[in-house]
Amino acid sequence: MTSATGPSAGPPRATKGTTGVDPAGPDPRGGSAAVPRGRGAVRYGPPAWLQALPFGAVFLFFFIAPLLLIGAVSFWPTSDYELIPGFTGQNYVSIFNGCANLAEPCVTLKTYWSTLRFSLMTWAVSLVLGFTIAYFLAFHVRSSGMQTVLFVICTIPFWTSNVIRMISWVPLLGRNGLVNQGLVGLGVVEQPVEWLLFSEFSVVLAFVHLYTMFMLVPIFNSMMRIDRALLEAADDCGASGWQTLWNVIVPLSRTGIVIGSIFVITIVMGDFVTVGVMGGQQIASVGKVIQVQTSYLQFPLAAANAVVLLAVVLMIIAALTRMVDLRKEL
Repeated sequence: MTSATGPSAGPPRATKGTTGVDPAGPDPRGGSAAVPRGRGAVRYGPPAWLQALPFGAVFLFFFIAPLLLIGAVSFWPTSDYELIPGFTGQNYVSIFNGCANLAEPCVTLKTYWSTLRFSLMTWAVSLVLGFTIAYFLAFHVRSSGMQTVLFVICTIPFWTSNVIRMISWVPLLGRNGLVNQGLVGLGVVEQPVEWLLFSEFSVVLAFVHLYTMFMLVPIFNSMMRIDRALLEAADDCGASGWQTLWNVIVPLSRTGIVIGSIFVITIVMGDFVTVGVMGGQQIASVGKVIQVQTSYLQFPLAAANAVVLLAVVLMIIAALTRMVDLRKEL
């Protein structure tokens, strides 16, 4: 007679593995629910494609469709006060007419150079201001509450429209404005300075006033992500403040600098309201040219200029994004 404890006592019972975990998972009737795995896993909520559908619809109807429409209209023949569907490249030929003569740049090249010069000057000034303010908020203001208060103070100009903020410079920079009165009263100049208003100086000043915040916010976000232990390590190694700034903070803030640069340059390249108001309708820019052509109902020519401007801006963005992998950094 075989013993009950021998090998023939019956089929072996399912036991836990060597790790002490039941392969079948926890008893669903117990205290914790079983977590389904594999293809039979239960998904909660709508599928991913349905969640992305609203964003895809907005992106399609408000971005892709207008771009395709502008691209199609840019090839339509230009006529007086009439849109005639067709296909011609004459609009692009008209834009670059005379540009082959390098000795005398054409109007288009001069206009793009003027616009690019505004963008570079605005970018340089806003970068210095935005980086300095962001550095102060991130590393010298210890209290998060005070950081919030100071940030709100920086956003106060954005509580009004761009036009109101631009017009506010007129009584300050005009010939009889407060700045000229102060300079004449102090004896700095004998006559009021003419170039303070309706000049390139006033245009750049308005751009800096309007768009420095677009540079400040990304840089501040990048600085807040910097591990403070790196700064302490640099200090322990004997690095000076400038060495820490240049070798630690600036490289780690590169993502914010690139994002802020994209914001500022792309906005300034297409702006026409600021150039018109602060330039006294005397300074040319690409956005201003497109606005004038649209006002004269030259839609195909304006669309062609818009396509060229878009291509230039995309090349600038591509050059900036090569400095840092935004997908990896973000």
